[in-house]
Amino acid sequence: MVFGLGRKSKKDQAAEPDEFPVAPESDDSGAAAEVTGLRANGPFDVSEISSRDGFVDLGALLIAPSEGLQLRLEVEEATQRVVAVTMDLEGSSLQLQAFAAPKSEGLWDEIREQIGQSVGSQGGQVEEIEGSFGTELVAKLPAGAPDGSQGYRVARFIGVDGPRWFLRGVLGGEAAMERAAAAPLEALFRRIVVIRGDSPMPPRDLLQLRLPKDASVTPPPGAPQFTEPERGPEITQIG
Repeated sequence: MVFGLGRKSKKDQAAEPDEFPVAPESDDSGAAAEVTGLRANGPFDVSEISSRDGFVDLGALLIAPSEGLQLRLEVEEATQRVVAVTMDLEGSSLQLQAFAAPKSEGLWDEIREQIGQSVGSQGGQVEEIEGSFGTELVAKLPAGAPDGSQGYRVARFIGVDGPRWFLRGVLGGEAAMERAAAAPLEALFRRIVVIRGDSPMPPRDLLQLRLPKDASVTPPPGAPQFTEPERGPEITQIG
């Protein structure tokens, strides 16, 4: 799936999170309670926004459009189900997956350890760093260079624990190695809205993604264009 828009300057992209429509979350007493901690500026739960208008609806994820952004839905070859959405922007990428999580505890600490083991089994290396979303993981995986020599493919993993969900992002390209290059995608990551749903789900189960409901309808001039989902490579899996 490809969703294309015109380009926007980095200055404009950095300012976008301030325009995000956030509504206070209510606690059990009915009183308003602000979103705090690492998620104070996003990503958000659907209960924490005031309107769904203007988002690209992909089922479990709502994506805020941005000029210059392309979206690709990735499918699992064996089951043909949509397993991830990837944002492509300015030569870098951000793969997104959302999972069910326990109500009382998060998954990110445990999943970072699992990613490290997976990367190590492939002959790669991992390093934990601190970023704007808390503890992150930089992975280096062996990969062949264009000249035939052996090099590394770098990916930066970010994870956010929300209410009964976990959102994982994998930054690739220049964004995996340079903070400045990652800034536009990180700003878009903060604007993501997760829709967990009320159905019981085992922890770590993928939340269902899908094509937008109007993807098959001929769009008006200037509107996003959608094509069929495509298969995309996975660095690791959460099992």
